[in-house]
Amino acid sequence: MKALVYHGPGKRAWEERPRPALKEPGDAVVRIAKTTICGTDLHILKGDVATVAEGRILGHEGVGVVEEVGPAVSAFKKGDRVLISCITADGRCEACRKGMYSHCAHGGWILGHTIDGTQAEYVRIPHADTSLYAVPPGADEEALVMLSDVLPTGFECGVLNGAVKPGDTVAIVGAGPIGLAVLLTARFYSPAEIVMVDVDPNRLEVARRLGATQVVSSADGKAAERVLALTGGRGVDVAVEAVGVPATFDLCQQVVAAGGHLANVGVHGKPVSLQLERLWAHNVTLTTRLVDTVSTPMLLKTVLSGKLAPLQLVTHRFPLGRIDEAYETFGHAARERALKVLLLAG
Repeated sequence: MKALVYHGPGKRAWEERPRPALKEPGDAVVRIAKTTICGTDLHILKGDVATVAEGRILGHEGVGVVEEVGPAVSAFKKGDRVLISCITADGRCEACRKGMYSHCAHGGWILGHTIDGTQAEYVRIPHADTSLYAVPPGADEEALVMLSDVLPTGFECGVLNGAVKPGDTVAIVGAGPIGLAVLLTARFYSPAEIVMVDVDPNRLEVARRLGATQVVSSADGKAAERVLALTGGRGVDVAVEAVGVPATFDLCQQVVAAGGHLANVGVHGKPVSLQLERLWAHNVTLTTRLVDTVSTPMLLKTVLSGKLAPLQLVTHRFPLGRIDEAYETFGHAARERALKVLLLAG
């Protein structure tokens, strides 16, 4: 089969690899129908995620068709169409019983990280019964790909961890797919204001179209002043960091109000400076999280009902065999006006 393989920082190749086989009784082998590229994949290619070994097949999102199941799999059979969760969970360990699937003793974020992932023609899914979701008949599978990672990540790590509530003023720093997923799901809780901050005017316009009440450009380094001005100098109730670089984390620290929440969502490859000399007495709650995907069933119902429309995040589609072109497009998002890039198997 063909797969996108990581060969060290800055190096990737679309090459021939052996088709995966069942290893454990709870495994399933899934033929990929649709997958996508995540910002985390770009962090891996930059060398920010040292735990990814050379030779790893990248990718942790997708929809596909079950080709084979192990004898312990009871929820799925050959031919079933399934949504692949970016988080693999055995459902039985101590972390899973706490709903903290990202820290599963036998799973967590392993696809495209510590085992081969979904940017391939086939993928092996451990603990299939608790790591796959049935695709309802007639569902828009392109929209469902957004439920593998981007929507639950934005919702759990940004909205839930940020404790967004009615009447809040929320600043989302970073209007990429994750920041826009925070925007879409923050609206569940009726905040009074949602301020989107980014350097890219196209993404800010998309954010306004998706429900941002204010947009702020950070291109000139004066975004903090503008956000504070919008709040009368008080700051925002919730600041969500959705990029993963020191400058955006610093911006969140500058604009969060006393008693507010700073929810980090971005994948950081470098240390950041915590401004405790200023924040120590401000009753600020700082949260970090790797998505657990506990919200996926709820989000799936919301998408199927038409209350949430994640297909708005998709800007480009490529055949799976043109994955190198898709990476170039996604890696130059501002130039290409790209958000989520779908890869479609033939």
